[in-house]
Amino acid sequence: MLPSADTISLIGELAPGPDYKLYLSPQFVETEADFNRLKPQMQRVGDVKTFENFLVKVPQDINPAQYNTVVIWCESFGEFITAARYQ
Repeated sequence: MLPSADTISLIGELAPGPDYKLYLSPQFVETEADFNRLKPQMQRVGDVKTFENFLVKVPQDINPAQYNTVVIWCESFGEFITAARYQ
């Protein structure tokens, strides 16, 4: 997963699931406990609407340079899906 000024992209595949959200985190996340502990410091970027080779637009008020990790989280089930460090 790679952020740019306008979008965050994934080249690859995710296991399908409902209600995936993309977050930026200031620290790497490996577990649901990590996610829940760090969530107040994270920024929700948007919805993940496809499970292969996606782009998510970054709102203008979010600066990806302030974070170092992209996290995909399933809101419906409170499940950690995956994370990737980018800085």
